[in-house]
Amino acid sequence: MGQVFHGSAKTTHAIRGELQRSQASVANLAKRYGINEKTVLKWRKRQSVEDLPMGPRERRSTVLSPMEEAAIVALRVQARLPLDDVYIGLKDVIPHLTRSSLHRCLQRHGISRLPKADREKPKKFKNYEIGYFHIDIAELRHEGGKAFLYVAVDRTSKLVFARIYRKATKLVAAGFLKSLIRTVPYRIHTVLTDNGVQFAQFERGTGLTFPHIFGRVCLENGIEHRLTKPYHPWTNGQAERMVRTIKEATVKSFHYASITELRRHVRDWLTAYNFAKQLKALRFKTPYEAVEELWKSKPDVFVVKPNHHMLGPNT
Repeated sequence: MGQVFHGSAKTTHAIRGELQRSQASVANLAKRYGINEKTVLKWRKRQSVEDLPMGPRERRSTVLSPMEEAAIVALRVQARLPLDDVYIGLKDVIPHLTRSSLHRCLQRHGISRLPKADREKPKKFKNYEIGYFHIDIAELRHEGGKAFLYVAVDRTSKLVFARIYRKATKLVAAGFLKSLIRTVPYRIHTVLTDNGVQFAQFERGTGLTFPHIFGRVCLENGIEHRLTKPYHPWTNGQAERMVRTIKEATVKSFHYASITELRRHVRDWLTAYNFAKQLKALRFKTPYEAVEELWKSKPDVFVVKPNHHMLGPNT
C-alpha cells in the first residue's frame, strides 16, 4: 500500500529511517536529500517515521479564558438554554464573545447539542412588510381600581406601543389607534385585532359587521383592518405574549398606589424594550435598530426619520 503524506512532505518513510540510522553529518544529509537541516534534526530526534498531528495537544480557546469558558458551560448545563439564548445572556458580560466562539466552546466540552426534550421547534411565520400591527387589550389592577392596557406589536420590527386607559370602549380603542399612527415613524398598512366590541360589532347569527368607529379610523388612514375568526378571541399570539410579558414585569411584581405610577413604570419598561432589548428574531438587534436598518433600505414607507425618535443624552 502506498504511503499517504501531507502536501508539503519532502521525505518518505525510507528516507526518514535513513536519516535516523546514518552517521553522516547533518549538512551532508540535507544536501544529499535536498531538504533543510532542521528537517534532518527533527527526524533524528524522533523514534518513529510516522507523521505526528500538528497543533496544540489540548484544545483551548485563543479568545476565551478558562473562567469565561467555565461560566459558559455552567449556564448551558444548568439552564439548558439554546445557543442563541446563551449568547444573549453572556454577550454583555463577555464583550469579546461571538456566536462562533461560543459554538466552538460548546463543541469542545461536548455540549453543543441539547437533549431532544429541551429543543424548541422553530416557529415559522409568514414574512410581512413593516407596518403590520397586532393589537390586544388586557385588564390591570392597582390600588385605585382597574385599568386597561392597550398593546400594539409590529410583526416585522417587533416594535411595541402601549397605553393605559381607565376604560375599554370603542372610542378609547379608536383613540389608541390614532395615537399609534401619530407615534410610529412609518406607515401602518394592516392591523389585526380580535372580534371584541372595542374593534367590531357583529350582527348576531350572521357574522356580518356593522359600521364601527375603529374601522372608520382605519379607512381614513388607508389601513386594512383584519379580524380573527368569529368567536376566536385571540390573534396569532404575538400581542398576547407581549401583554403577558408586560404584566409579569409590572402588576405581577410590584404594587401601584395609583394609575399614574403604573403608567410611568410601563412607559419606562417600553423604552427599555424598544431601545435596549436585543431580540433573537431580529438577529440580536433592538426593535429600533431594526427600524433604522429598514429605513436605510426602504425609506419610502417612512413618514419621518426614525433617528428623530432615538433617545438623547438627556433622556
